[in-house]
Amino acid sequence: MKKKAPVPRVLTRLRKLCLALPEAIEVIAWGEPTFRAKKIFAMYASAGNHHGGGRPAVWINAAPGNQELMVRAAPDRFFVPPYVGPAGWVGVWLDRSVDWKELEGLLEDSYRLIAPKRYLALLDTR
Repeated sequence: MKKKAPVPRVLTRLRKLCLALPEAIEVIAWGEPTFRAKKIFAMYASAGNHHGGGRPAVWINAAPGNQELMVRAAPDRFFVPPYVGPAGWVGVWLDRSVDWKELEGLLEDSYRLIAPKRYLALLDTR
């Protein structure tokens, strides 16, 4: 029987950040972890999956106009992901020097775009 490959360290850190948000849950969809608060606010793309393009990444929802600004300002860190990119989502590479504090803020911003008001009230009282 084959042993399962260990969960990548970046996924462990990403999971911790996402699940720290009120009522956030993890659901496997399209073969990868997605993080939701009723709706999806982050999607992991592993390096081995065609969605990751050979590099681990997270796709997050971004406010209108932010995707273009982020990708233009730092194309070594941000990219337009397939499928959800046309809707304004931004990809964040997780295989180089990741600014985890910045990523935490980006995840919270994404969460705020989709979370119900009740969840946002919980977030604001933390």
